[in-house]
Amino acid sequence: MSERLVIAGVDEVGRGCIVGPVVAAIVILGEGIKIHGLADSKQLSPARRSKLALLIQEQAQAWAIGRAEPGEIDRINIHHASLLAMRRAFDALSVRPDRVLVDGKFCPQLPCPSEAIVGGDARVPEISAASILAKVARDGEMQILDALFPGYEFASHKGYPTAEHKSRLKSLGATPLHRYSYAPLRALQKTPCSA
Repeated sequence: MSERLVIAGVDEVGRGCIVGPVVAAIVILGEGIKIHGLADSKQLSPARRSKLALLIQEQAQAWAIGRAEPGEIDRINIHHASLLAMRRAFDALSVRPDRVLVDGKFCPQLPCPSEAIVGGDARVPEISAASILAKVARDGEMQILDALFPGYEFASHKGYPTAEHKSRLKSLGATPLHRYSYAPLRALQKTPCSA
């Protein structure tokens, strides 16, 4: 009888944001581990995501978080930065998977076979779990930024370019953690405010 393949799922959060890192997570649920309620993180309430994130961290065989910072995003673009965050998550994993399933159309360069699956965060439990961990981790960082940079309402819009966020940018200027290569920032003076 052959051994079961160790499958990991990868997803990232924050591609469309204009502040903060892009955050990726990788999860190996492991044989026989079923966590009820896994789904695309965007379809879950914040409270449900947080509960599921704790279950994933407790029950998964292995998991890890990777990230790419705003300066890296500006330097190499969000596509390559997202793949970099995924690779960093893979490198931080304590268990080496046999195969990696990635949400979306592109895979990072990995030392094992990988497959990109469009809509995988809604269909593949390992990717759903990664989606949830990445979202909870990044939203937590936005809570911290909200305290560090009062007035920007980061906890509310999570760094996405909402009308509120753009209005705060115009009145307060950009922070050092904004992504200056993104259109809403290119229109502003590159003189970041201080914390």
